[in-house]
Amino acid sequence: MGVLVLGACAAWSLITAAVHDGRPEGVLLALLAVSAGYAAGRISGALLPVAAPCAAAVTAFGLAVGLPHLAPGPEIVAPLGHAGATAALLTLAAGAACCAAWTTGSPVLRLLLRLLAVAIAVTSAVLGSVSGLVTCLAVLLCSLAASRMDHRGPGLLGLVLAAMSVTGLTWAVAGSAVPDGLTESLRGQLTPHRIDLWHDALRMARENTALGVGPGRFGELSGTAAGSLLPDGKPHSAPLQMAAEQGVVGVVLLAAAFCWLLYALWRSRRSTPIVLTAGAALTALAGIAAVGNALSFTMVSVGAGLLAGLATAHPLTEESAPR
Repeated sequence: MGVLVLGACAAWSLITAAVHDGRPEGVLLALLAVSAGYAAGRISGALLPVAAPCAAAVTAFGLAVGLPHLAPGPEIVAPLGHAGATAALLTLAAGAACCAAWTTGSPVLRLLLRLLAVAIAVTSAVLGSVSGLVTCLAVLLCSLAASRMDHRGPGLLGLVLAAMSVTGLTWAVAGSAVPDGLTESLRGQLTPHRIDLWHDALRMARENTALGVGPGRFGELSGTAAGSLLPDGKPHSAPLQMAAEQGVVGVVLLAAAFCWLLYALWRSRRSTPIVLTAGAALTALAGIAAVGNALSFTMVSVGAGLLAGLATAHPLTEESAPR
């Protein structure tokens, strides 16, 4: 199923690019990054079920701290910067640390890994990433609450509803369909520049509902992006970018890719706390991507696939245990 979904995403990006002379390289690179990360997570999670998520957490944490120096270019400068990628990496790091905590059988190591997740959340506040602080704490609380859930289905369904709520709110703001008081509050948090980009993306989606304007062409056709001193060519919202550049089919395929990750978690043989912790981190990432450009960074796409692979791996130590 995952091969079919990701293959359809790649094929549709090529079709829309051929129709509108677009540039699908960014979409194809993101799909390749997710696939490679997922495969690496399945393999490393089977061989090293505790060490692999620990290493992933430390690596993502280090990348988030050093991101301004590791990813130079227009994607990390004003007016919107690299805040989305930083929050995403910190969230994935907290999720990996919590997954490792549930995997180990040592109470001391489990406590240390949870303290690492808390330290990651504190670092988010130090770095000035409010969204990262909120999502890291949400992942940590969901991980602790997962121990009291006997069935993973209701928890994963709740995560789907949470992702839909954030995406719906983003769409409503872009279409000016929220009350004036809430709009002003959100405008202060999201910045007027970002909301203007969303307006442009929704306008393009309405004018080109079927095929969009073509991958990579938002920056050329957006007046707001063209008026920026250092534009990055992104609307800073993954659903709106897909709607603008690849039409309604692109949005459906993006939703299908997210649902496939949660379906793979639902089918996983790992324990329910591990599954729900990884699902919470991926849902938080979806929320960050709905209001930012996190998925424009390859390291974030790799990290998302890696975490999903770790949570769906079949540890060899469990499979070789006496029956």
